[in-house]
Amino acid sequence: MKSMRIELEYTSEAIPSLHEAICESPRIEREVIVGGQAVDGVETITSFVYGDADAYEPRLADLENVLEYDITPADDGFFCYLRRELDSEGVSLLNALSQETVVVVPPIEVRSDRTIRLTIVGHSSALSAVVDEVPERLTLDVRWVSEDVTVTEPSVTDRQLVALRAARDVGYYEIPRTAGIEAVADELECAVSTASELLRRGEANAVDRVLDEGP
Repeated sequence: MKSMRIELEYTSEAIPSLHEAICESPRIEREVIVGGQAVDGVETITSFVYGDADAYEPRLADLENVLEYDITPADDGFFCYLRRELDSEGVSLLNALSQETVVVVPPIEVRSDRTIRLTIVGHSSALSAVVDEVPERLTLDVRWVSEDVTVTEPSVTDRQLVALRAARDVGYYEIPRTAGIEAVADELECAVSTASELLRRGEANAVDRVLDEGP
């Protein structure tokens, strides 16, 4: 079994109304879905929304596909219980994630940059099928893959670690810098664009981990 962290991004035309509210309102930061299920085209979820319920609830009340909801205020936001009928885009995404051996591991993070981040666990072939079957109006970015069953993001992937070490060895991180990205690419025997992407993602992941674990 493998674990994979993915990021799904909607186009501005395809984004669902509730997600659009998170993106547009300065009073809503993000939504974290902590559990749910879908039966016969009806999705039932429980989530925590970081933000103001008064900026979120009007969207719920206006949507025809919302069957039932309940909001409970809390510190920093509110809990939301929601039952809604899925549209064709939602059904397509659900089908993509419903591979035979795939488990979606909560929480699912709905972000203000039109993206959704989630972790899935399953056989390699099933995870690849998820990537292949995501609806066309969504773009999918694989943030990391682990050979273990885990929900913890490694600070960097194996390829990123190799690239970071190569950059250090050739002097890319010296002050002043003694080698450029071309030298890193030569060391890795890859294109300059590939080396740049590996370093950029590796640096971003390493910084995120340091900040998350810091005081």
